[in-house]
Amino acid sequence: MQIDTLPAGDPVHRDQKCIVVPFAGKRRVLSTCQLNGGYQEGLTAVFNNDVDPGDGTKCRLLAPSYEEHLALTAEMLGLDRHTAAGMSTAASMDNAAIRTERFGSTAVTAVVTAGIEVNGGRVGDPASWDEAAEQEASVKAGTINIMLFISTDMSPGGLARAMVTCTEAKAAALQELLVSSRYSMGIATGSGTDSTIVVCNAESPVCLNNAGKHCKLGELIGKAVKAAVKEALYLQTGLSPEKQHHILRRTDRLGITEESLWEDFLKQNQERSIRREDFAEQMYKIGQRDELVAAVSLYVHLLDQLLWGMLSPQEAYGMGQKILEMMMPERKNAGRGEPSEERETEEDAGAVGIREKEQVLTVMIQQLKRRLNGFISIK
Repeated sequence: MQIDTLPAGDPVHRDQKCIVVPFAGKRRVLSTCQLNGGYQEGLTAVFNNDVDPGDGTKCRLLAPSYEEHLALTAEMLGLDRHTAAGMSTAASMDNAAIRTERFGSTAVTAVVTAGIEVNGGRVGDPASWDEAAEQEASVKAGTINIMLFISTDMSPGGLARAMVTCTEAKAAALQELLVSSRYSMGIATGSGTDSTIVVCNAESPVCLNNAGKHCKLGELIGKAVKAAVKEALYLQTGLSPEKQHHILRRTDRLGITEESLWEDFLKQNQERSIRREDFAEQMYKIGQRDELVAAVSLYVHLLDQLLWGMLSPQEAYGMGQKILEMMMPERKNAGRGEPSEERETEEDAGAVGIREKEQVLTVMIQQLKRRLNGFISIK
């Protein structure tokens, strides 16, 4: 089924759990694909393939190797395995986002499928395997696949610059959504399995050499990719500013989750009980409060700047105390055995005196957990 037509005349089809773009003319392609990847001038089509069987089981390939799987997929689509470049994902092709940006005679279209909440990572996070040592790769599902189409011709160097700008736009979209890395305390910049295909029209009378942020083409790429990535994430998993408007969506990368808060709550309230489901319901409602979301966001950004070396441990800790005071819950349970603010300060001061970033980080995370649990009412 044809779902769109690109400005250069290439049709966009959805077929057999794939999005396929057969070329209507000569194209230059730069891609990260394992099948016919790199810089190519003789390709006839590109595709994106959904390998999720849809029955709750693990993704399955058609062959032992990923490259052969893509080659077989190309043949199933009626394409020549030698002149098609492809990539795979667990995201549904029904949730693909297509965005076009234009300026004058130049048009840029981003076709994106995206999932990030399970496999999001920040560049430089600890790796899970060593290809050089021939260790078996073990990766989670969750991929942002981008096909970027440019209506003009481009030089090989310009095409490479377009891929860089495209990647920056993807990272910016994730930053603006505050997507968590699942492998560190950082904000995700992508997933570990992302793929990108950039295509330009070699038959266009206009040949551009630059796709950086100072030129109009770079602006068009940035706008199209950012918008398409955000839309695809929303279509696939509901990821949006509204979904992120909860304290636990801001803190999970720090290890502050509903489960960890529940475990700490039980330790601090051993003589009194509350049902797990009641705790979860209260935390869900508390976590949506506007002022608390804003205050927690400020506190978490302090921790980011502490990690980045932009604030000293003393600066981060001192301002953190002021933000914690802003989050002071009503002391409905005062006098019933709750840990006092004075005891917290006395216990934590020693760690701050050491002036070690890692220890101050640990103390500040624990203080935030105690403060959030202080909002839970025990009847």
